Amino acid sequence: MAVHIVARSEDVPEGGHLLLQLEGREIGLYRVNGEFFALNNYCPHQGAPMCAGYVSGTTLASGVYEYQHGRSGEIIRCPWHGWEFDIKTGLSLFSSRVRVKIYKVIVEDDQIGIVFGK
Repeated sequence: MAVHIVARSEDVPEGGHLLLQLEGREIGLYRVNGEFFALNNYCPHQGAPMCAGYVSGTTLASGVYEYQHGRSGEIIRCPWHGWEFDIKTGLSLFSSRVRVKIYKVIVEDDQIGIVFGK
């Protein structure tokens, strides 16, 4: 596996993302609470461009008739059908068997690298 340097820390604002091309794939590089995460720009449902989706939070477990919002900036919603995924893990919020592919991110000396390849 190779580390591909793709950006500098200052290139990705807090709560923002960059869309990158890497070895023929589109990858979204996100900054969430000061940490960087990379996910494939492809929804496992029907192939929508995930990075065009809305980034928000979600409702948390709470009492009856109570709606507590949390995890702000950590959830991405597919722009076509609204499926929600955790940006940090790629896991869907509705099934442990559905996920968006994620990539390991390494930050060293303000350089952001994505571990990619076989």
